[in-house]
Amino acid sequence: MAVFVGAIVQGGVGFGLGLVAAPVLTMLAPDLMPGAIQVVNMMLPLFTLAAEWRRVDWRGLGFALLGRLPGSAIAAVIIVYVSVYTRGIFVAVMVLIAVALTARALSVPRNGYTITSAGFVSGITGTATGIGGPPIALVYQNAKGPQIRATLAMYFFLSAAQSLVILQLVGELPGQALLTGSVLIVPMVLGFLVSGPLRRYLDGGKVRVAVLTVAALSAVGLIVQNVITAM
Repeated sequence: MAVFVGAIVQGGVGFGLGLVAAPVLTMLAPDLMPGAIQVVNMMLPLFTLAAEWRRVDWRGLGFALLGRLPGSAIAAVIIVYVSVYTRGIFVAVMVLIAVALTARALSVPRNGYTITSAGFVSGITGTATGIGGPPIALVYQNAKGPQIRATLAMYFFLSAAQSLVILQLVGELPGQALLTGSVLIVPMVLGFLVSGPLRRYLDGGKVRVAVLTVAALSAVGLIVQNVITAM
């Protein structure tokens, strides 16, 4: 159900699968995370790209991936040496600060520096927790809906594949995680198929509000998840 709802959100906004599904999966089966959610993160973008691939911002994508490479490397060290609770709270606080700052401004400059920086942060948060969408989405919050969804979709596909490789290299990708992720592709597909009305609604000028809302909820979800886990 969490993957189904997350796929609906991501199908409309461009990201959000991780914020809904990652906390639930972490509470139910922490040993399978973040590998299981990364399998789904890699597959869902293919459906978005099938419909909107022409709207990808290829230049921005290049900068984002450039920043993600060192970010993912740092995340590999974090996964091995930092507890799930600590890294979850850290990510949540960073996202909330970013949302607060961008919500007060009319726009966030979208250039090589900001996109590369967002990719770097996303590489850390996405690989370590399975939630890498908010940093990139915040930079693109003022773009049109199709461009946000298409660019994020291509970014998520490539970055999730990269994260899976890194998790395998550091010994944090058990076979059960891959199997669980494969099974979750079914509710993911169903969620995307019913997200069409949400896309049309948000494309009517409500994308920026949706992006900020989903990013903030992802941070709150992480905090709740880690507090419950610690208890």
